[in-house]
Amino acid sequence: MLLAAREAQRGLARLSGADRDQAIRAVADALHRRQAEILAANDEDVARGAALSPALLDRLRLTPARLSALEAAIRAVAAQPDPLAGEEAPGPVIGGMNPPAGTTASLHASWTGPTGIVISERRVPLGVIAIVYEARPNVAAECAALTLKSGNALVLRGGKEAQASSRAIVQAIADGLSEVGLDQAVVQLVTDPAREAVVELLRATGLVDLVIPRGGAGLMALVDAEARVPVIRHGQGICHVYVDAQADLAMALDITDNAKTQRPGVCNALETLLVDAAIAEPFLSALGPRLGAKGVELRACERSRPVLERAGTTCRAAHPEDYDTEFLALILAVLVVDGLPAALEHIARHGSHHTASIVTQDPKAAERFLSEVDASCVLHNASTRLNDGGELGLGAEMGISTSKLHAYGPMGAKELTQKKRVVRGTGQIRP
Repeated sequence: MLLAAREAQRGLARLSGADRDQAIRAVADALHRRQAEILAANDEDVARGAALSPALLDRLRLTPARLSALEAAIRAVAAQPDPLAGEEAPGPVIGGMNPPAGTTASLHASWTGPTGIVISERRVPLGVIAIVYEARPNVAAECAALTLKSGNALVLRGGKEAQASSRAIVQAIADGLSEVGLDQAVVQLVTDPAREAVVELLRATGLVDLVIPRGGAGLMALVDAEARVPVIRHGQGICHVYVDAQADLAMALDITDNAKTQRPGVCNALETLLVDAAIAEPFLSALGPRLGAKGVELRACERSRPVLERAGTTCRAAHPEDYDTEFLALILAVLVVDGLPAALEHIARHGSHHTASIVTQDPKAAERFLSEVDASCVLHNASTRLNDGGELGLGAEMGISTSKLHAYGPMGAKELTQKKRVVRGTGQIRP
């Protein structure tokens, strides 16, 4: 399978951007035609997964609306600029050994070395990418669109929870590729549910160029123990919202509510709320009943619990481990802090490098938060739920990287490419 993927990838990389976009649109058309079959397969998976947690069931379940959104995301990927586009010949020569200060060599820039060679950079695919995911069958289609866009081959290995759904989606992808005459080996599915199949992918040096794991702590532990090929982790999301003393409280209520309740079982949902002590009383008094009405369980610190209870909100005392937990459910840890420095310290200790937001009308506080918080996406006056490839203009995403090497945050088509140097000379040799 991996040998076939590598051979197919070379053919895909030779295609023009227009041809790759045509293939992506053909995949979207095929998913649309096969919607009924995909939904029927998903019903099988959901029925078998009755014992799964609500968060996993939510990730597993496909609906007509979700499939329509998936199709739209795939078409959005096709409409984006070609990440491999570049000039075949050098552009205007920039004098000096390096690009000017404040610029980088790009697809449309070149510069001269001291021997007179002309140097440029060109984007190239990474090669064969393997995705190991659990209960999110939509991953198969989104990742296929992005790898087609960037000229990479894709090997999928979904969890046993999503077996039928993944097969139906990959069959639709194969139909779309066949319609445009593209080798179906550019997108393949490993159907073996055994743990050993994942280990084989993780050890396939020379055949797999990158593995992207998307799942829980168990999968990440397996990756840490077995990986011999490059890995970009897409780990847990312990996401924070800090409500500053200078926050617009109505805005803060809306942002907190959306970040926690809009879809609690996903990685960019809010898990820990930090509130400045200066506004804890009015803010928590309004927030508690609002979230309580939506079934949110609040796990409150000793300073926030009395405020919430005075407002008639039932809550339980927070334990230290609550601030290190990705609940993926209608559960929220609450902590009152003494200002921005305390909030920054808490996020540094307990965050997972995923997403953090500050709600404030103070531009200096906002800028300090945006500069100092170490997360793949930091937001000011916006919900953590916006850290998403579609919302950030990527069309779709391979996932949200919590690694810093190569990619950090939502990975779109460009993040599946790398630069190579192109040098043109007139007979120069090393002096």
